[in-house]
Amino acid sequence: MRVTDTIAPTYQRLRPLKQLITPTFPVYRDLADALVASEAHPDPRVAHVLATCAGYAYSDESTVATMMARLGLEENRCLRVTEVVDAMFICSTTFVVQSRCGSVVVVCYRGTELGNFINWLTDADVHPQKVNFALPGGAGGHDVHAGFYRNVRATRYEVIAALERALAGQSIVAGAPAPEGPLKALFVTGHSLGAAMAAMLGVMLVTEPAYAPLLAKLRAVYTFGQPMIAAPDLAAACASEPFLGTRLIRYVYGEDLVASLPPAVSGDFAHFGQEYQWTDGQDAAWRRNVKPIRQLQSSLFLAMAGLGFIAHKLRRFEHLAFARAIDDHAPQNYIAALTPPHVRSEFGD
Repeated sequence: MRVTDTIAPTYQRLRPLKQLITPTFPVYRDLADALVASEAHPDPRVAHVLATCAGYAYSDESTVATMMARLGLEENRCLRVTEVVDAMFICSTTFVVQSRCGSVVVVCYRGTELGNFINWLTDADVHPQKVNFALPGGAGGHDVHAGFYRNVRATRYEVIAALERALAGQSIVAGAPAPEGPLKALFVTGHSLGAAMAAMLGVMLVTEPAYAPLLAKLRAVYTFGQPMIAAPDLAAACASEPFLGTRLIRYVYGEDLVASLPPAVSGDFAHFGQEYQWTDGQDAAWRRNVKPIRQLQSSLFLAMAGLGFIAHKLRRFEHLAFARAIDDHAPQNYIAALTPPHVRSEFGD
């Protein structure tokens, strides 16, 4: 286990020789207050902030903290927790971002690095594992994706310990000044594998009685390009649960293949929560899918997807369905599609 941390830069450090506050910088004024005040979800501003955090989670704690400062959380505290056990398919990295005032915390899971993406899809531990969740129909345990479950469990105790400090009004970063007050609003997010882990943590926060104080602060779970984590019976139970059925928000960009994984050969899986899909064209927009995306049936299409990532870059093949399958999964697509019209970029330029 490796735990590292940092404190985000001040606006003065991020804007050398420039005016500190402009119409475009920071991206959102009083962001912590806005996040605390958010009640109805999905919220466009929350979605943009969390998609940006999830995208930059492929870097390190300094980068995540800096980007969250640019968005509006100046001098935030950022904790990074990493556990890697290759033989057990565990490669878990979690970022916990606490606003300077202490009222907002974002838990963000890193996804699979794209350089190893196909290897992860074909080799990871996708077989179901029985886990006891306090949800209807789970007397004998519910089936969950074993790899996603183990990745969350590998770092959970450090993450929960940081959240416990936030609840008590303490800094999550040792030695940093205490915040102005305790945690008021908690958000969980991630892209790809990170999205699956975010959804898994959401289920844990809802079903574990010891986590009730955290659940009381949990506003929503936002995921981007999320694969399925639950067997159909567990997914149905989660869909019927008041929080998981409405406050777990899943975004799917275009033909993103990962939203239909794991493939059926790995076992039966299904989605839950609110699903929104981006459609291109003149009427490009995020639209609510009443019927969630179904599980991929053919593993052949999955094998073709690796070639699709390259083929989509070639104009002659870009119209083919499989050519978009992986390209649409890129985190920058989610950030761009969720950027509000009045926002130039996540850098505040």
